[in-house]
Amino acid sequence: MASLTDLTLTEAQTGLASGDFSSKELTEAHITAIEGARDLNAFVIETPERAIEDAERSDKRRASGEVGGIEGLPIAIKDLFCTKGVQSTAASKMLEGFVPPYESTVTAQMVEAGMVMLGKTNLDEFAMGSSNETSYFGPVVNPWKRNSDDQPLVPGGSSGGSAAAVAARLCLAATGTDTGGSIRQPASFCGIVGMKPTYGRCSRWGIVAFASSLDQAGPMTRTVRDSALLLQSMVGFDPKDTTSADVPVPDFQAALGQDIKGLKIGIPSEYRLDGTDPEILGLWDQGIKWLEEAGAETVEVSLPRTKYALPVYYIIAPAEASSNLARYDGMRYGLRVEGDTLTDVYENTRGEGFGAEVRRRILMGTYVLSAGYYDAYYIKAQKVRKLIADEFSVAFEQVDAILTPTVPSAAFAHGEKSDDLLAMYLNDVLTVPASLAGLPGISVPAGLSSDGLPLGLQLITKAFDEETLFRVADVIEQSAKFTGRPDMKA
Repeated sequence: MASLTDLTLTEAQTGLASGDFSSKELTEAHITAIEGARDLNAFVIETPERAIEDAERSDKRRASGEVGGIEGLPIAIKDLFCTKGVQSTAASKMLEGFVPPYESTVTAQMVEAGMVMLGKTNLDEFAMGSSNETSYFGPVVNPWKRNSDDQPLVPGGSSGGSAAAVAARLCLAATGTDTGGSIRQPASFCGIVGMKPTYGRCSRWGIVAFASSLDQAGPMTRTVRDSALLLQSMVGFDPKDTTSADVPVPDFQAALGQDIKGLKIGIPSEYRLDGTDPEILGLWDQGIKWLEEAGAETVEVSLPRTKYALPVYYIIAPAEASSNLARYDGMRYGLRVEGDTLTDVYENTRGEGFGAEVRRRILMGTYVLSAGYYDAYYIKAQKVRKLIADEFSVAFEQVDAILTPTVPSAAFAHGEKSDDLLAMYLNDVLTVPASLAGLPGISVPAGLSSDGLPLGLQLITKAFDEETLFRVADVIEQSAKFTGRPDMKA
């Protein structure tokens, strides 16, 4: 039944509807695939027993005529989403063994829509990282390999486990979360589609918080249509989340297949950054040609404050993280390391429970929020963030979407940038601006490097215009005809 794992989410949905196979058969095929690819370390916890039970219940519902939006489809969940009765760790020692008594809103909606849950995928600890090397449970391995050597490559982060699992055909799709690029960047590295919705489109309730004004859940799939299909079951207003947007939810798939004649596509010159791989810049030029050939008009737009986005992000995100992670003190849940005094308990617990990158970001965040530095750094960063968002607003008065590269390079080897924090943080330089502005973005695989690694193109649209995002992304996908897949042979 290996061929079942090659199906897209949409193809599997069609096959289930026509009775070509059952959800149980589809699920068993993916469980076998997961067992055979544990060297990728894509999962923190596998839930095969639950998956089979989910599938059997789905088959019974289908037989009685009850069919949800993602009925019977085996999907993996990033281990940042709290799942009732299933360990939820955020890939941290701090939460190892934590079993939530509640379900996140997004996963609850997916369960209601008929999802079969295969397990919880690995990530950078508390979603802090760009390579999936900071997980307490060990690094994730990208299923792709370079032509030039056999070194293990990073899958990107923080949603690297989800990206690797989707690329390696261990699941039909997966959830991710994106704070500064944590869906789009690993999607580019692993040759899949990664989509960040507008901030507020998906509820954050029940997702372990990193930076509350930036975090957003989204789908990770192998096609644009699959992305639209999965997103449909993830979105919606949630009164439990004060940042959840009470806006109409369109039929995302209806936007696919439409032509883009007459649409204006913005090309920001500021995204041609020094140090970007020339192959990626060449792919960007090719993407421009594809859209022009499809009838769109490309227009140069100016986003001059793009260069400030990364430093702004690395002030705001750690500041919010330092506040959010203050709750992990050994008192209520998670790890507790005893000490002679209450202060010792706090220090011992947080010192042992958090990894180096998380501690680093807490320290950075606490520093910029401290007396004497709050105005100089945090408030100034918030002002520049507003200016960046305003620039996008001006640009979208002229254009319908913006096309850029997703990341400045292809996937790199494990350990290659671990000791160079600036180089690591620069992985997010092209994805962070849309995050700061709260805009929807999508990465679509569009080509291979000369070393045989996938490269992605990014599209950004105005807030709550995911329909245009999918419409244009579909054209990029059809033009690129990307069929590359990793060689999973030993």
